[in-house]
Amino acid sequence: MKKNTGILTLLVTLLVTAGLLYTAAAGIGESRTGAAENIKLGLDLAGGVSITYKTVIDNPTKEQMDDTIYKLQRRVESYSTEAVVYQEGSDRINIEIPGVSDANGVLEELGRPGSLEFQDIYGNVLVEGTDIKSAEAKGYTDNLGNNSYQVSLTLTDEGAEKFAQATRDNLGLQIPIVYDGEIISAPTVQTEITDGNASITNMESFEAAERLAVTIRIGSLQLELEELRSKVVGAQLGEQAISTSIKAGIIGFVLVVLFMIVVYLVPGLASGIALSAYVGLMLVLLNAFDMTLTLPGIAGIILSIGMAVDANVIIFARIREELATGKTVRSAMKIGFKKALSAIVDGNITTLIAAIVLGLLGSGSVKGFAQTLALGIVLSMFTALVVTRLVLNALFALGLKSEKLYGVQKERKTVDFLGKKNICFIISAVVILAGLAGMGIQSGQGAGALNYSLEFKGGTSTTIPFETAMTIDEIDAQVKPVVSEVIGSSEIQAQQVQGSNDVVIKTKELSLETRQALNAALAEQFGVDEKAITAESISSSISSEVRKDALTAVVAATVLMLLYIWFRFKDLRFATSAVTALVHDVLVVLAFYALARISVGNTFIACMLTIVGYSINATIVIFDRIRENMAGAQKKDELREIVNRSITQTLTRSIYTSLTTFIMVAALFALGVASIREFALPLMVGIVCGAYSSVCITGALWYVLKTKITKKD
Repeated sequence: MKKNTGILTLLVTLLVTAGLLYTAAAGIGESRTGAAENIKLGLDLAGGVSITYKTVIDNPTKEQMDDTIYKLQRRVESYSTEAVVYQEGSDRINIEIPGVSDANGVLEELGRPGSLEFQDIYGNVLVEGTDIKSAEAKGYTDNLGNNSYQVSLTLTDEGAEKFAQATRDNLGLQIPIVYDGEIISAPTVQTEITDGNASITNMESFEAAERLAVTIRIGSLQLELEELRSKVVGAQLGEQAISTSIKAGIIGFVLVVLFMIVVYLVPGLASGIALSAYVGLMLVLLNAFDMTLTLPGIAGIILSIGMAVDANVIIFARIREELATGKTVRSAMKIGFKKALSAIVDGNITTLIAAIVLGLLGSGSVKGFAQTLALGIVLSMFTALVVTRLVLNALFALGLKSEKLYGVQKERKTVDFLGKKNICFIISAVVILAGLAGMGIQSGQGAGALNYSLEFKGGTSTTIPFETAMTIDEIDAQVKPVVSEVIGSSEIQAQQVQGSNDVVIKTKELSLETRQALNAALAEQFGVDEKAITAESISSSISSEVRKDALTAVVAATVLMLLYIWFRFKDLRFATSAVTALVHDVLVVLAFYALARISVGNTFIACMLTIVGYSINATIVIFDRIRENMAGAQKKDELREIVNRSITQTLTRSIYTSLTTFIMVAALFALGVASIREFALPLMVGIVCGAYSSVCITGALWYVLKTKITKKD
C-alpha cells in the first residue's frame, strides 16, 4: 500500500467509524434515526405491555393451561423475542411484551383468543382450531409472474385426517373459516389435501395474509380466553441501573483499548479503531434489525466483543512470532493474518452454529441472546479480518515500519503442562463433585439444589396502590427494603404501572399470614389502603416447555459443534475433548451457582450459553495450533512435546483474551446494581474457568485420548 493510499484508507476508516459512533450517539435527523436510545429494550430495561387473560371455562386442567401458555409464548415472540407468558392464579394467563407501550394496539393486533372452526356451507364443523399446528403468511410468485400472498397451514396428525375428509367431501365448494361466530375467510377447495399442509391463496396483500394467519393461530388454543385487564408497566431495572451499566461498559471498553495499545503498540492502535467500528456497527444494526435488547442480549454482546478482541490477539501474536524468525514487518503482517485465519474462522463459525441453533430452537431470553450473539460474531469477524487489516496496512504505509513498534515474540521455554495434567484433573473433579454434593445437601435440607428465582419457581404478585407515583429507583430505595424485611428475602422484582400510581411487586410464594403482615407494613410505612392491596399467585415465567426448548437447543448446538470440529480437524478425539471441556466449564460454574447460592433466574440460561461459546472458542485456538505443529513436526518430535509447545505458544492469547473480557464484565460488576452483579459474577467465574480449562484441561484431554485410543486406519 502506497503512502497516499494509506492516508486515504485511514481517513475513510476513521470517518466511517466516527459516523457510526455519532449515529449511535445522536442519530440522524429530527427523528434521531439509528440512535442507541431508540434501540428496543426489554421489560427489565424499559418496561412494556402487560395483558391478563382469564379462561372462559371454569377449572381448566393443567394440561390445557400449559398447552395454551406455550402456544401463546411462541405467538407473542413476533412482537419481541423477550416476551414472556406465565400463569397467574388458577385460571389466568399473563403476557408481558417488552419494548411496546401501546396496550390497545397490541390487544387489537393480538385479538381475543377465542374459538375457531372450519365449517361446510351448511355450518357443520369439519376442523377445529386445535387441529391447526401453525399458520404463516407467505409471499409467492404466481404462474403469470405476479407477486401473490397466501396463508400456509400445517395441521396436527388428527387434524390432517379431518382435513383430508373435509376437502374430499367439499371439492369445488367453499369452507368458511369461522372465528367467534364470524366468517373471516371462505376459501374454495381446489383439490383433496391429504398431507396436512394447506394454503389459502390469492390474498390481497401480505398484511391481510398476516392478519388471517394471526387469527387462525389465536383460535388454535385449547382454551378460549377473555381479556381481564391490560396495562403498561415500567422497567424492572431503574434509570440508575441502566446509566451505571452504560458507564461501566464505556469504562470497560476504554480500558480494553488502552490495554491493547500498551501491549501491542501499533497493532493495538489498529485494533482500537476496529473495535470502535464494531461498537458503532453493533449499535446501529441493533436499531436497523429492530432487535430487543435485555440483560441476556448484553451477555451476547459481551461474548462477541471478547471474540473480536480474541481475533486481534491471535493475529498480533502470529505477527510477533513471524518477526521473531527474522521476517520483515510487511511479510510478518501478511503471514500473520494468513496463519491466524483458520483459528479465527473455526472458532467463530463454531460459536455461530450454536447461535443459529439456539435462535431457531430456543425461545424467550435464549432467542434474544442468540440474535445478538450471531450479529456480534459476524461483525467481530468483519472488523478483525477486514478493518484491522486495512488500518494496520495504512499505518505501515504512513511510515510506522520499525519492528519495535510491532513487538517481537521473545523465545519462550516450553512449559510441561501435561506433567501437571493429573493434578488439574483432580482439582476439576473436586470442584465439580463439591458442587454436586452441595446441591444434594441443600436439596435434602429443603433449601433446593439451586437458588431458583421467581422466573423458575413462581411466587406472589402484589399490586400496591400508592397515593403518589414512585420511580423505580425510589421503589428500590424505599419499598424493597420494607418488603424484604417482612418476607425474609431480597429477591424482589418491581414494576410501575404507567397511567396510575400502582406498583407491582413480585416475590417468593407468600403465605396468607405473611401477605397480611406485608400489607400492614406497607400501610404503616407509606399510608396505602390495606384493603386496596391485591395479591395473586403466579407461575414461573420460564415454563417447563421453555426450559425444554432451551435444553433441546443447547444439546442440538453441542452436537452440531462436535460434528463441525470433527469435520475440520478430521479426528473425533478433538471434538470429544472440546465438548468434554465445555461440559467441564458448565459444571464448574453450576457448582459456583450452587455453593454461592447465586439466584438462578432468567439470566442464568444466557450466562451458561455465554460460557459455552467462550469455552468452545478458547479450545479451538489450542487445537488449531496442535494441528499446525503436528503437520510440520519432525519424526523425532514426540506428541507430548507438540502438545506442550502448542499450549505454551497460545498461552499469551489465553491470558490476554481472558483478561480483556474479564475487564469488561468486572466493570459491570463493580459499578452495577445488585441485579447486574448477580448477572456479572458468574460470568467472571466462567471466564476464569474458561481460561483454566483451555490451558490446563483441553490439550491434556486430547493427549490422553490420542495416546490411549489409537485411531484405526
